[in-house]
Amino acid sequence: MCKFALKLHCMFIKQLYTGCLSEAAYYVESKGEAAIIDPLRDIQVYLDLAKERNSSIKYIFETHFHADFVSGHLDLSKATGAPIVYGPDTETNFPIYKAHDGEIFRIGEVELEVLHTPGHTIESSCYLLSDEDGKANAIFTGDTLFVGDVGRPDLSSGNLTQEQLASLLYDSIQKKILTLDDDIIVYPAHGAGSSCGKNIGPETYSTIGEEKETNYALQPQSKAEFIQAVTDGLSMPPQYFSINARINKEGYESLDEVLEDGLKAIPVSEFRELIKDEDLIILDTRDAVKFTEAFVPGAINIGLNGRFAEWAGSLLSFDRPIALVTDAGKERESVIRLARVGFGKMAGFLEGGIESWIRAGEPIDLIINVEADELAMDIPFDKRLMIIDVRSETEFADGHIRGAMNIPLGNLSDPGSMAHIEDQHNVAVHCGGGYRSVIASSLLKRQGIHNLHNIVGGWNAIKNQKGIEIVKEKSILN
Repeated sequence: MCKFALKLHCMFIKQLYTGCLSEAAYYVESKGEAAIIDPLRDIQVYLDLAKERNSSIKYIFETHFHADFVSGHLDLSKATGAPIVYGPDTETNFPIYKAHDGEIFRIGEVELEVLHTPGHTIESSCYLLSDEDGKANAIFTGDTLFVGDVGRPDLSSGNLTQEQLASLLYDSIQKKILTLDDDIIVYPAHGAGSSCGKNIGPETYSTIGEEKETNYALQPQSKAEFIQAVTDGLSMPPQYFSINARINKEGYESLDEVLEDGLKAIPVSEFRELIKDEDLIILDTRDAVKFTEAFVPGAINIGLNGRFAEWAGSLLSFDRPIALVTDAGKERESVIRLARVGFGKMAGFLEGGIESWIRAGEPIDLIINVEADELAMDIPFDKRLMIIDVRSETEFADGHIRGAMNIPLGNLSDPGSMAHIEDQHNVAVHCGGGYRSVIASSLLKRQGIHNLHNIVGGWNAIKNQKGIEIVKEKSILN
């Protein structure tokens, strides 16, 4: 989870990075006092770290209302008594300390200065860290500035357009970021893979000087050019972003309460009755290969070994209860990772997992896996074959099987996306490597589409297979 820890003579900084969300929280400490910046909902890691280092958590700093995860600010404040600090223009339904632009907070011998940087959202703020001599050392930029990118301006908390927010972001960059010394370390809230930026770089920290040289948004340009650059090519944000932003603004129930419900073991006999409720979501968090071999009919597979929380938030309803099927010992992790993106309606988990279900003689379903070479043999002769590629539009455009239908996985949350699939079709589903295609296959099966096959290895196997014609969509790539 930890990317790095930086220890100087008067302070200690630790980046706590969560890969499946591409999210970075920070622990900053000096002389026995600590601050947590942008904590995740599961707060134990921060409490343990402070205890390990014999420090007390003095402040909880939030850079903005996060849209891609539920913050741990409320639970952490309750556990430590530390105030929750936001920057200017923040309105919440729970008590916070609303700092003013330029306000300074002391932690041991170091200081954090609030820099209001609206643009990603109205309340977005950065925190500039100075050592005991008053020299600026690092800046925690939240979603204002990433490595190689800036925060997208279309996730506003307010009534502003993305162009208006981009205009504010330009002013924030010019007045608050570009004026900083080149050697100041940049600690952003996200790394590569996050949907909070368009094209975030692979590193999780940088310097102001490096960003001035390489970040397209920090190059010399007019405000109009900047607005065009940061708003061009924005994809639709995941559907759960607005839900998480609202939760972070309005508050939520304790994680302990969610865990209490989610970690309730449900015997097979009760589980059998429970799943008769059509409103219930059966979520199987096992590895995709295991899932295809046997699963509870109607279950949706989203494996813990991938971007689990992100896909759960994008595909599942927050208003419906969830019953889990997991590998033994993975129940708690499944509930916590769901709670990180705002899921709270937990019904419990199948006691004994899929093995107990099978031993009890309950019905199972499966997904047939086929290799790319089998697909190559079917394409010329199977007139009922429908190939569904669930990769993103950009991935699809960069190379796909001729005649394949592109239905990006995120679109499959809408049953209407499956309207072109009919009973007579022999459906072959693939993605890039196999993770997303099994999710898609489980969604298709849940909608009554059972005549399907999952292509093992996905595009990675297909693109090098002889006998399969590959085409590109140059109009999209250009």
